[in-house]
Amino acid sequence: MEQKPSTLDPLSEPEDTRWLDGKRKRKSSQCLVKSSMSGYIPSYLDKDEQCVVCGDKATGYHYRCITCEGCKGFFRRTIQKNLHPTYSCKYDGCCVIDKITRNQCQLCRFKKCISVGMAMDLVLDDSKRVAKRKLIEENRERRRKEEMIKSLQHRPNPSAEEWELIHVVTEAHRSTNAQGSHWKQKRKFLPEDIGQSPMASMPDGDKVDLEAFSEFTKIITPAITRVVDFAKKLPMFSELPCEDQIILLKGCCMEIMSLRAAVRYDPESETLTLSGEMAVKREQLKNGGLGVVSDAIFDLGKSLSAFNLDDTEVALLQAVLLMSSGRGGGGHPTGLLGVGEIGGGSTLVPGNH
Repeated sequence: MEQKPSTLDPLSEPEDTRWLDGKRKRKSSQCLVKSSMSGYIPSYLDKDEQCVVCGDKATGYHYRCITCEGCKGFFRRTIQKNLHPTYSCKYDGCCVIDKITRNQCQLCRFKKCISVGMAMDLVLDDSKRVAKRKLIEENRERRRKEEMIKSLQHRPNPSAEEWELIHVVTEAHRSTNAQGSHWKQKRKFLPEDIGQSPMASMPDGDKVDLEAFSEFTKIITPAITRVVDFAKKLPMFSELPCEDQIILLKGCCMEIMSLRAAVRYDPESETLTLSGEMAVKREQLKNGGLGVVSDAIFDLGKSLSAFNLDDTEVALLQAVLLMSSGRGGGGHPTGLLGVGEIGGGSTLVPGNH
């Protein structure tokens, strides 16, 4: 008598029956699988475009095919790590790949990737991927700069009232800026031995060179007076209540004096000219009481020297510092160091703003 195949013997079952049974078991073990990605979708895709590998929601062209993020990552890892020779299938390589079963059989998923046209040669190794990412970032930055330059070139011209205000601010600066444009001819270099003596301790614990400190105290009061005079010449400042004026001046006085020194940085002698008359080196300013703040002012001076700012530009920067000082920052000169890139170089942006 002919023996019927046992239903308990998987080898005796028809191939399609075994495959369906395997798929059914895998479905029961993973009944809930999240879609790979619901974020940014390129405009060239239809709203409900499906991954050609698994049918999940597609996110774009990846390795020459429209796929989801999951299949893109699977294909990339497989090629980069050369994993496909290690893949095997329990069901004779005939698994149906969808978003439910795609993680159950790596071999069939990879075969599906190849069959739909995903290109192995487009998968980059780590070094090439880093280089590509760097190139993309460089191109993005270049486009950003080009757009910024374009927007600046097409910015509207100031109105008549704005030009008048610019003129007032510029004249306020010129009339209170010691030595004006002749500062290089009238400056005097602080002797190099000043600022090199043994440091003395101050009551607050700081250590200074007393000789350099003495020289700086001679010019600080006139410098503060000039900043106050500059502020009083600005209509937007003089119209404020007295208590508000005091708050603004306390917040910006050191910053404006630092800016005035920074724009008088001389790259040849590596000096700043203080109050339009005293040229000092970095260490002299540091040892004379400004400490690490001197580095900030010198570094700012180096950055600004490339711009050759005119009186109007310096005046407007001072006005911005003055009228914004009430927002905080403690009047610290390092508030000037917000230097943001524009075009091929930098644009001055006070750090408090």
